[in-house]
Amino acid sequence: MKPKVIFIDSVHPILFERLEKEGYECHWKTQLSRSEVLAILPEYTGAVIRSKFKFDEEVFTFCERLKWIARSGAGMENIDANIAKTKGIQLFNSPEGNRDAVAEHCIAMILNLFNNLKRSDAEVREAQWNREKNRGVELKGRTVGILGYGFMGQALAERLCGFGVTTIAYDKYKSDFSSELVKEVNLSDFFKQTDILSIHLPLTEETTYLVDNQFINQFQKNIYLINTARGKNVRIADLVNALDSGKVLGACLDVLEYEQTSFEDLKKEDLPLAFQQLIASDKVVLTPHVAGWTQESYFKLSDVLADKILK
Repeated sequence: MKPKVIFIDSVHPILFERLEKEGYECHWKTQLSRSEVLAILPEYTGAVIRSKFKFDEEVFTFCERLKWIARSGAGMENIDANIAKTKGIQLFNSPEGNRDAVAEHCIAMILNLFNNLKRSDAEVREAQWNREKNRGVELKGRTVGILGYGFMGQALAERLCGFGVTTIAYDKYKSDFSSELVKEVNLSDFFKQTDILSIHLPLTEETTYLVDNQFINQFQKNIYLINTARGKNVRIADLVNALDSGKVLGACLDVLEYEQTSFEDLKKEDLPLAFQQLIASDKVVLTPHVAGWTQESYFKLSDVLADKILK
């Protein structure tokens, strides 16, 4: 009997195709409710998810045959890894698949902010040529501090090497990673040297709201902040305060702490005050969690998973 794989979330079909070619029986079940998934989950050897489905304690009681869970993407916070380990269920993710997309998005956002592209584009469309108002600043000569030096942080360091910046990184759980691209520093030096903070952390109990008033105010300089990691890494109310005070000179946010709320069911005016203050600022560039969401990464995320599962 062929091992069966349930696709709970939609991913690029290359994963489905490659697994079927190697003898798996794959089923698209992306429209099922949680209870409907649980009813059939005991039949499956493998499960493919993105972010909408959570493998918590209850779900694991239905994993009678499950041998592996594949997460299309980097973050694994929607899987209880400890329970998976006790049950001998292997976990796969694919940060290699969207690392390039995230790094390029970081560069795009900071250049947008530094050169006032969003504002000047809107003004020119209204036949306003405000050249002095939109005079930009240069990236060259600044120090970029990468917080978390995994796949995404490394990819950003690679992209930065042609911009004439100094790139430093701090990672609590890694060491001896200095190279021609980046200098490893301790946290004290990270706070002293950083001009532009780029966050590349997973979401854990330790990193939830790590970047708050206390954290931000430890930087010796006034900084720019980029977050393409997880929304709850940054407390938005504290970021807004730092923008108002000038401690944060500008922010580029692809993720927000409010993302668990269904934005489709809310009106803008019903969102928290801090969010409304954030979107009113011309010192902020926002995108809807698409840093890793390119045409190329869509394919690579699934192709990388296929490589790992079949290996």
